[in-house]
Amino acid sequence: MYDQPRPNPAAPAMTFEQMLERVHYEGAYPTREGAEEAVRTVLAALGRQLVGDERVDLAQCLPVEAALVLTAQIPETEQLTGWGFVKDLAARNDTSPAIARWDTGAVLAVVTRLAGPDLLARILHQLPTGYALLFGRAELRRPQPAA
Repeated sequence: MYDQPRPNPAAPAMTFEQMLERVHYEGAYPTREGAEEAVRTVLAALGRQLVGDERVDLAQCLPVEAALVLTAQIPETEQLTGWGFVKDLAARNDTSPAIARWDTGAVLAVVTRLAGPDLLARILHQLPTGYALLFGRAELRRPQPAA
């Protein structure tokens, strides 16, 4: 199968500064710097999980600075579940899982708005279970094949 040329994407719906302000508000961070740290750590962690067209398409939806953080990561060979994602984020940042979950929710709420429903559905289809809740969506069970 050949790659289909993609139309030139429109400019992201918000600037990096606007994204930080939105995360600052969503996460009720006391400082803008705290919001920026959350954006950078969560997007880096997400960049280690996403591959293929979904990774490229999400990067195109994000402000340039955020897209660079996402795409600078080399995808892991083994994907983490949603809970594994939070635990890994907590361990890498030497924080509690509760804080890592809070940061994840604040950042991914903004990413959800930027990505839109179609791309979000594709991203969630690619990732293991547990990510829908991190993106603020209901976790729908995938049908299991009959035994």
